[in-house]
Amino acid sequence: MALLRERDGRRLHVKSKLMGESLVGKTFLEGLTIAPQQRLFPDVNVVKIGGQSICDRGVKALPALVKEIAACKKDHKMLLTTGGGTRSRHIYSIGLELGMPTGIIAKFGSSVSEQNALLVSTLLSSFGGIKIGHDEVIKLSTYFAQDCLPVMHGMPPYDYFALPTSKSRLPVHRTDVGTLILANLIGAKSCILIKDEQGLYTDDPKKNAKATFIPEISVADLLAKDLDDLIIERPCLEILQNSEVIDRIQIINGLEAGNLTKALRGEHVGTIIYRK
Repeated sequence: MALLRERDGRRLHVKSKLMGESLVGKTFLEGLTIAPQQRLFPDVNVVKIGGQSICDRGVKALPALVKEIAACKKDHKMLLTTGGGTRSRHIYSIGLELGMPTGIIAKFGSSVSEQNALLVSTLLSSFGGIKIGHDEVIKLSTYFAQDCLPVMHGMPPYDYFALPTSKSRLPVHRTDVGTLILANLIGAKSCILIKDEQGLYTDDPKKNAKATFIPEISVADLLAKDLDDLIIERPCLEILQNSEVIDRIQIINGLEAGNLTKALRGEHVGTIIYRK
């Protein structure tokens, strides 16, 4: 490995494409040639189980979904994540009332999401369900080799370092974002979000009976619509748009039996948001 010393003799550099660069130069970064992103687990489907939509319904929703997940495990590798749901919203509310910073509020949400991961992994324990942490991603090949069904909490590991926003101290990067970041990280086969609605609508169908269902749409077209309400967290759109390895997000209704099975088979059920 070549070493180069600056002309004034003060600094020594390892010769590379980034040698002496500040890493913030726009023109330099746009012209930088890099290798395509490696897809670490291209046969794994990342599936998020909604907190409020599924976990909070308890016996009315989880047992049936657990049964379907177990049946799908025979033909599909899955990495499950969990949302926070109603309890996270409750602690968010308390945190906001008490003036807590975004990072503390994000930590609250992470703990609730992790409770649901424990709940789901316990229900799946007889089928190989095992709760894992964010730092165990590198062990996924071992878990799959042992026929495990890993379950991880969906909140991204920003926690105390959650990015502040201009209009609210609520963390904008929550469990949908964490799930998509995870799918992008491992180069997953698919990213499926299990909700309690058919998919994306022009407005919240629970509040607006005139809301229109959107079966498929590109990120650019969805951003252009500038909808007041979305079924997924808004930063997901930018993440999908910038991903090298994930070309779509699929949103399905987990309260309808068979939807997950169809999605894992590649069938068009629910809403598909395409990168392009």
